[in-house]
Amino acid sequence: MDYKRMENVYHVPVMLQECLDALAIKPNGVYVDVTFGGGGHSREILKRLGPEGKLFAFDQDPDALKNAIDDPRFTLIHQNFRFLKNSLRLEGVRAVDGILADLGVSSHQFDAADRGFSIRFDADLDMRMDQVGDLDAKSLLATYAEEDLHRIFGMYGEIMNAKSLAKTIVTARLVQPIQTVSELKEVIQRMVPKGKEHKYHAQVFQALRIEVNRELDALQEFLLQTVDVLNVGGRLVVMSYHSLEDRLVKNFMAKGKFKGEVEKDFFGNEIKPFLVVSRKAITASAEELALNNRSRSAKLRIAEKLGVS
Repeated sequence: MDYKRMENVYHVPVMLQECLDALAIKPNGVYVDVTFGGGGHSREILKRLGPEGKLFAFDQDPDALKNAIDDPRFTLIHQNFRFLKNSLRLEGVRAVDGILADLGVSSHQFDAADRGFSIRFDADLDMRMDQVGDLDAKSLLATYAEEDLHRIFGMYGEIMNAKSLAKTIVTARLVQPIQTVSELKEVIQRMVPKGKEHKYHAQVFQALRIEVNRELDALQEFLLQTVDVLNVGGRLVVMSYHSLEDRLVKNFMAKGKFKGEVEKDFFGNEIKPFLVVSRKAITASAEELALNNRSRSAKLRIAEKLGVS
């Protein structure tokens, strides 16, 4: 694959070939790309579909709608993927042959200076994927209790000094509201380990983004709906970039639930909706790692819908 040629794209798709192979596309099948973004994955799926095939894509980001593909087989749904089942029903679709989810924030969102996703630009602390939700990052920083800030920085940012960081923010906001990227960086300056500035800032921003967009709630709701939406033998292909996301995906594919053991019937047979296709997560090749920095933390997991026995 010519990765160089893809450098200026809205969002360079990570592990594109691996995702397509994982979907095991049937030319006349119905597929869903629940994280459309720049449409990199969707365009490639359409190349593998015949005239009878169908592709539905989801994206809650209004910016992504500008990338809609002009193809009669393609439908773009402006919704969060947590509304997968109902949105497909409204399109007259009850079952599909494959679902692809790339849980990364698109490079476009990091590169759009006014969205407040990136530590590289000074902007209002927004971070809402859908641009219409009530909670943005600056209102989160202004209103969350210290223990809640401690929780999200520890859990979602995996930040070692999350407790002190939360205290620093709560103390600082008494004097002045924290509303921009540069104001936040200034407030937390003394919390940042020397020489680890970039990593620490990225962890703080990741934690805020996950909370603002309720990303883990949305992921769990989406995964639960895939059981009802996929045909028997249909593929669920999910790429995650964070250990919490990956754990949810791994457990759900292996057990059909997020915690605890697999359910068993009266005879001790396991009751689970999926067969795990890749026992270990698939990671990017050395070639891709060298050319696309975002692929470093990506983990791809594949499962196939089982029939009800």
